[in-house]
Amino acid sequence: MDPTPIVIDSAFWISAGSILLLLVLSGFFSGSETALTASSRGKLRAQADKGSRGAQKALDITEDNERLIGSVLLGNNLVNILAASLATALFTRLFGESGVALATLVMTLLVLVFAEVLPKTYAIINAEKAAAAVAPVISVLVTLFSPIVGIVRVLVRGVLALFGVKVDPDSHMLAVREEIAGALQLGHSEGVVEKEDRDRILGALDLSDRTVEEIMLHRSKIEMIDADAAPEDILQQCLESPHTRLPVYRNEPENIIGLVHAKDLFRSMYAQVGGAEGAASRLRDFDIAAVANPPYFVPETTTLDDQMREFLRMRGHFALVVDEYGSLQGLITLEDILEEIVGEIADEFDIAEEEQIETTSDGQYLVEGAMTIRDLNRATDWSLPDDEANTVAGLVIHEAQMIPTVGQVFSFHGFRFEVTAREGNRLTGLKIRPL
Repeated sequence: MDPTPIVIDSAFWISAGSILLLLVLSGFFSGSETALTASSRGKLRAQADKGSRGAQKALDITEDNERLIGSVLLGNNLVNILAASLATALFTRLFGESGVALATLVMTLLVLVFAEVLPKTYAIINAEKAAAAVAPVISVLVTLFSPIVGIVRVLVRGVLALFGVKVDPDSHMLAVREEIAGALQLGHSEGVVEKEDRDRILGALDLSDRTVEEIMLHRSKIEMIDADAAPEDILQQCLESPHTRLPVYRNEPENIIGLVHAKDLFRSMYAQVGGAEGAASRLRDFDIAAVANPPYFVPETTTLDDQMREFLRMRGHFALVVDEYGSLQGLITLEDILEEIVGEIADEFDIAEEEQIETTSDGQYLVEGAMTIRDLNRATDWSLPDDEANTVAGLVIHEAQMIPTVGQVFSFHGFRFEVTAREGNRLTGLKIRPL
């Protein structure tokens, strides 16, 4: 029996041309998906600011990645299925029953090379350029496919809900922060980003996750002025103090009645004595409460980001921190928050303090108990948790579930902690080394 002759007519060329066109569309969809998901939004924003409409359109459609990917996959699957169907019909007509297997083999190779690997490789290498180029067309397709994608989205979320998976609308913002933090850590490990630069940027990113309670000056260390003290004593205290702003209390330290600035105090006293030639005895009736500004109190749960914005809004620098019962817990300044970003800020009036951490000859670290875990992690590039405690001493007490004595040793979180000094119930010194 003679084999069926291969007839190349107009129908053949129409089918072949349609398959070729569908392969091009498949490559377009595949490359577009990769370009739009792999491109850097930061670079796209920079291009958009320079006037690139394509980059701006890419930013707009990638705001909703679920909708974007659904539309692109819908278009890609439509053209792939249609191309495979046409190829099967064409090869069956040409080669009979064996055409089905032959069409499957040929289309698999063509789709893999020309509609997947090739466009996606180009899109990865030129992500931002490709994203800006395809965004206007993809934007139209996203709008056209929105009704179908909406139905698919509901079905997908329903299936995910059956497995206990929830779609978080804020996950994109969290992913951006994690991406920045991860890039900084990677850059530092590869020597591209300096440790100080990494710490500054990470410090700024962490402001919204940290509270004033974590960095405030504890109430036991606050210097205050007794409103009932003699004016001469108040003057002497302000002259000797390294601080320009001091809280004023009456009867007991919990009863803060105001906040006095040294310049305001000196001006008021100078005016009351009658100038440089006045008699100091005129200070006898001086009332510091008349000079003090109203105290500004904030809850200990206020985030550093919110508190910094509030300081800037009110043009203030100083706040007293209270707990849920209104009891004084400490104080915080704008400088304290800025130091979480740029590190220690010292001026000519700061009192020189001993280092909170020292390294021994055998590679161990001598640490003050009051040192914050965050500062220790910054200084050593460790990752000790600070969820349950703010200070190193607090971490040891929390993990030990007791107040240790000098000489006791504990091991947790991959480190060895030895208590070297204790005053009352406070751990003042520890020796730490990695295990």
